[in-house]
Amino acid sequence: MQIGIVGKPNVGKTTFFNAATHANAEIANYPFTTIEANQGVMYARVKCPCKEFGVKCNPRNSICMDGIRYVPIEAIDVAGLVPKAHLGRGLGNKFLDDLRKADALIHIVDVSGSTDEEGRACGIGEHDISMDIKFLEEEIDYWIKGIIERDWHRLANKCKIEGEKIERMLAEKLTGLKISEEKIKYAIKKAELPEDFTKWGEEELLKLASNIRQIGKPIMLSLNKADIAPPELVKKFAGEFAIPTSAEAELALNKAAEHGIIYYRPGDSDFKILKEPTEAQKKGLEYIKKHVLQRYGSTGVQQSIDKAVFDLLGLIAVFPVEDEHKLTDKDGNVLPDVFLMPSGSTVIELAEKVHSELAEGFIRAVDVRTKKIVGADHKLKHGDIIHIIAR
Repeated sequence: MQIGIVGKPNVGKTTFFNAATHANAEIANYPFTTIEANQGVMYARVKCPCKEFGVKCNPRNSICMDGIRYVPIEAIDVAGLVPKAHLGRGLGNKFLDDLRKADALIHIVDVSGSTDEEGRACGIGEHDISMDIKFLEEEIDYWIKGIIERDWHRLANKCKIEGEKIERMLAEKLTGLKISEEKIKYAIKKAELPEDFTKWGEEELLKLASNIRQIGKPIMLSLNKADIAPPELVKKFAGEFAIPTSAEAELALNKAAEHGIIYYRPGDSDFKILKEPTEAQKKGLEYIKKHVLQRYGSTGVQQSIDKAVFDLLGLIAVFPVEDEHKLTDKDGNVLPDVFLMPSGSTVIELAEKVHSELAEGFIRAVDVRTKKIVGADHKLKHGDIIHIIAR
């Protein structure tokens, strides 16, 4: 799974990327700092069962910090997008190509309104950020439309004559974008297009592209620079899928934690000072506490990731074990693995993800919390611990 970090130039995308991945990509206060896409690993935060069961876990595919499990996810920080990127402006074509494999997007928005549409610095509140939200969505819509409409009429007529499903043809055209036939079928239905697809023109194809984007590349807004933004702007745009954020604050807290100055877990609402900071460090930490953590409850970076993973993409975290009593694998590792699965996944799908042979020899499974025996079609819940019994 991959999440793309997107936005216009100079809004803090790379700072967000570095804060989320603990990477060291180049950061600068000018447009197009990121030319080549930065790739790394960021983490979704889930509650680890170790505290609940009173055990000390030793994870293999994730990290546990005092009862909080961090599950790795591939992240890509792409070049900044400017209006008319789909026509090749700025680094537009490169930006859009870098997004092909992303399952969801986190759109970094400068909620302080201190950068214009090209990413140039301006006064706080001078730029209308609603335009940034709108233009990025439109650029992706036009990009998808451009892929769909290549040789459209010939292919549409061929589909009609041969009795082929239009969603199947579209899925083939969009295969590089990781958008399934099922999602395209739903997008067609949601767009309420004319039944005769051979008559779809510019307007219909753009409407279809917009719905495909909403379903196949859902977007989370990270309202960055919230600490310097006018409160009314943050309040206006904040919502379930729009999180007030300070990527600089998260990056500073991570560095302070790495140097042993504070104890801090990504996503926490506070930090604990471990050793006396310098005067400059003390002022910086006090600023973060007052203007970010106390005002918004977190820096917003981890919350943006978690919202994208668990709400936008609808994933759940499941812990498979081989010993339901000790919560271990065959080597004695306690709660060794956690897998992110689509909501509605079944036990047999978990078995397939763990190992194909486990699925082939499946007999039954046990829900560790309830001690109940469950079958292959049993639907998993977020946080489940499952023991799979196989031949």
